[in-house]
Amino acid sequence: MRGFRFVDLFAGIGGLRRGFESFGGQCVFTSEWDKYAVKTYQANYFSDHDIFGDITKVDAKDIPKHDVLLAGFPCQPFSIAGISKKKSLGRSHGFKCETQGTLFFDVARIIEHHQPSAFLLENVKNLVSHDHGNTFRVIYQTLTDELGYTVHFKVIDAKSFVPQHRERVFIAGFKKKNAFSFDDLVIPSDGPRLGQILEKNPENIPEKYTLSDKLWNYLKNYAQKHKAKGNGFGFGLFGQNDVARTLSARYYKDGSEILIKQTGKNPRRLMPRECARLMGFDAFDECTFNIPVSDTQAYRQFGNSVVVPVVKAIANEMVRYI
Repeated sequence: MRGFRFVDLFAGIGGLRRGFESFGGQCVFTSEWDKYAVKTYQANYFSDHDIFGDITKVDAKDIPKHDVLLAGFPCQPFSIAGISKKKSLGRSHGFKCETQGTLFFDVARIIEHHQPSAFLLENVKNLVSHDHGNTFRVIYQTLTDELGYTVHFKVIDAKSFVPQHRERVFIAGFKKKNAFSFDDLVIPSDGPRLGQILEKNPENIPEKYTLSDKLWNYLKNYAQKHKAKGNGFGFGLFGQNDVARTLSARYYKDGSEILIKQTGKNPRRLMPRECARLMGFDAFDECTFNIPVSDTQAYRQFGNSVVVPVVKAIANEMVRYI
């Protein structure tokens, strides 16, 4: 279907939008509360509408009619890291979390009001198993029993599309029953390697991305200490032919999950431009995605985003049934 209308909720820097625009979709409403993400979003997408912040304060009737709803609703209450942090602070998590855990229900109320032909939701892999499956059960039953949609879900590892292990759950729903299946996605059999997204000319890599002796020694000692205890904590060191760990929103802190080997010197962090390629916002040999924010904000934004080629593969299959 060409010319369909969609809304982009919890938009981040537009990863879901980027996927669906590729197949003729028109974004008619955007919601994102982080001002830095909004800056990047506005630098990369044409919009004839304002970007709304807090979705909990938006009345569903004020959102334009649309065919598809896209939402990467906040994942912290459902992520392993988020649960650990909240437990350490004595706070509840999942749907008991008053600040973020209930944002799914804002997605549900908008679906209920507008009855779009389809939706695509994205979250961390752990959403499926959180609270012994009870969290996902509530989500699934809300979408099927309460809202009347046929729902499909699948955990997809982006490693077939980009040189990064990144498992995320995608939830696709349709108002009318059809033949959609995640099993029909076109997934490359042999994924790319890091060398395809890395800067080819060392002279174009500023020295600030190379780890200082102090930080590099700290990371090595930290890893050695945990190895002695039988733990798996430590840095990830990768070469041209490797596939990286998951890029996280904390990458700006020390870059430890994805360090790139360098000949004759300490390893380095990825540059934001390389992160854009690692997440599929840029093709492997391109520099087209606008990055108008600081390195710190860019790392947070890419680490919180979706892998665009994965979304494109899903959109390619979904648009047949919209």
